[in-house]
Amino acid sequence: MPTPEPSVTLVALDLVGIFVFAISGALVAVRKELDVFGVMVLAGVTGLGGGFLRDVLIDATPPAALQDWRYLLVPVAAGLVTFLYHPALGRMERLVNVFDSFGLSLFCVAGALKAVDYGLGPLPAALLGMATGIGGGMMRDVLAGRVPVIFRGELYATPALAGALVAVLLDRADVPFGLAAAAGATVCLVWRLLSMWRGWQAPVPRGPASV
Repeated sequence: MPTPEPSVTLVALDLVGIFVFAISGALVAVRKELDVFGVMVLAGVTGLGGGFLRDVLIDATPPAALQDWRYLLVPVAAGLVTFLYHPALGRMERLVNVFDSFGLSLFCVAGALKAVDYGLGPLPAALLGMATGIGGGMMRDVLAGRVPVIFRGELYATPALAGALVAVLLDRADVPFGLAAAAGATVCLVWRLLSMWRGWQAPVPRGPASV
């Protein structure tokens, strides 16, 4: 089966998502007082980790980040910007969290629709879209010695899965590609922003753990 060429829309979604995710990774590195190399590593891992995971799982190898110089340049630029201007970015943490939500919505849709291009069914494609959205952040948190965000009660993975599933189902219903992507990204983004605004949390166990 020939390897499908990624559409311009998918590449654009990927690059914008990589940039905003890389900023969040670089900010974590700055707060951990890492040097410039550490900042660049966490920016790259956060921005590219989900896409690497997606491409390896669907056998789109070598991953896009190793074939297209733009995929490597974007997290480097985001890391340098954060390293140089982190005081200003740190004061805008709520805004950065909003950008992170945009990145999540873009990545979950881009990952799911690329999986569809490679022949995956609706549910596997949606799950891979979710993994694309949360993969880089999980790698970032593990490297930074933190419990990953998705395990701390925040509604993060669930909105990503919902947005990816909406995009996949609309795409299979022959809805135009751009409209399907926009609808899926909107579902994820609105759910994530509402959960941040209203303080919604995923259920956690109550009472002491019996060990």
